[in-house]
Amino acid sequence: MESRYTINKQFMEMTGYYDRNGKLCTLVTETGMTFIVDKSPLEIIRDNIVCIGYDLKGATKTARSLLGNIYNCPILVNPIDRIVIFPTLSPKHSECVWYNPIHIKRTRSLNRQTIILYSNGRTKLIRNKLAAFNCKIKQAEQLEDMTKL
Repeated sequence: MESRYTINKQFMEMTGYYDRNGKLCTLVTETGMTFIVDKSPLEIIRDNIVCIGYDLKGATKTARSLLGNIYNCPILVNPIDRIVIFPTLSPKHSECVWYNPIHIKRTRSLNRQTIILYSNGRTKLIRNKLAAFNCKIKQAEQLEDMTKL
């Protein structure tokens, strides 16, 4: 178990994970490995944004001002490496999954669910409908494009 995590170019996704004591931790998946971090997903995001001199509230406000007042908007967590991540549910929900759209190479529909094909060849079936999930990917890509220096 890691004590902290810096979101980097290999980051694919992260989600809440309760340890055996009932503490909310994070299951992080990178292109080559999966591991647990002893912080919640929002704590990881906050820590990463604070390291570059901003805060989560400001990052969310900026994203909403650029994209419109959308629900569960993407967030620019690393402007140097151009990393934007987006949530599937409310970020406060323990089952929320945060994705890095750079590693999502293809999406397909299967029985009103979505199959994700990642850049490392892995696939994942999620409960989101294809159109809604693709819209979130597009919003994240737009935010990344709008915030280029």
